[in-house]
Amino acid sequence: MHDFTYVRARDPQEAVRALAQPGAAAIAGGTELLNWIRLGVAAPARLVDLAGLNRGVALEAGSLIIGAGATLAEIGDDPLVQRHAAVLAEACLRSASPQVRNRATLGGNVLQKTRCAYFRAEAPLPWACNRRAPGSGCAALAGVNERHAVLGWTNACVATHPSDPAVALACLDAELDILGRAGRRRLAMTELHRLPGDATGADTRLEAGELIVGFRIPVRSGERSTYVKVRERESFEYALVSAAAAVSVTEGRIQVARLALGSVAMKPWRLATAEGALAGRPPTRDAVGPPIRAALTEARPLTHNGHKIELAARAAIRAVLAAGGAA
Repeated sequence: MHDFTYVRARDPQEAVRALAQPGAAAIAGGTELLNWIRLGVAAPARLVDLAGLNRGVALEAGSLIIGAGATLAEIGDDPLVQRHAAVLAEACLRSASPQVRNRATLGGNVLQKTRCAYFRAEAPLPWACNRRAPGSGCAALAGVNERHAVLGWTNACVATHPSDPAVALACLDAELDILGRAGRRRLAMTELHRLPGDATGADTRLEAGELIVGFRIPVRSGERSTYVKVRERESFEYALVSAAAAVSVTEGRIQVARLALGSVAMKPWRLATAEGALAGRPPTRDAVGPPIRAALTEARPLTHNGHKIELAARAAIRAVLAAGGAA
């Protein structure tokens, strides 16, 4: 049994003040935090309820603004999101199950923790996990790791980040609007998550007491985007790998391509070298395949997950072709 006090925040400023108290944690949809408490991952002394705050979708000065409190279902069904950020709508609607999407918020989803089975075990842990017990080791490194990272991992941790919307937001060059005791600031979605081995030991670059209040996505005309999710079943399943692509094509040639992979590292992984090499090529399999595969030569498979590199290449190629209008 875990005891805690409960605070219902009336506005974002009140939420930040409440989160500044020792042992405080935010709860919105609750689809993640309640699991953390059950597993022993978290034991907050105070829950700050954000329900009803920071919702809605709007166009503002050339950007699509999405409240962090909007649910995945609301975002996936929103006409503005479908029109200006189709890849995000698709990623939201391919997350979890309909019941979870009706509760889970975008802000909470991008802050969820890894689904690594070694991490998600109930306390007390029967094996080593540096994320649960720093300095204990990483059981997945030499264990069952077929779903684990092929990029950005270290001997300290080989887990992956499971969020679908985070991959789409990284592809779209989204920025987070963050509110804290020091005021407001913005942070690129690609910079939110820290890789294993970071000296701070923190999962994200959010400071203590800071709150994500919204997401800001540049609106670009003439661009198409799509999300490809490879998974073992079609509902309530996390990706083996995923790919988000946003592409603009003029006269049969790719002008700009942005491409991000999911479930391959502890953060959405932008394929920057592939993006540059895709410019000027036609959106055909023979043209886009080589630069994408070349960008994945930096991948390092573990004992059981070499297949993820090929899955990632195929998902990325499929996403670029679909966004480019060729599939």
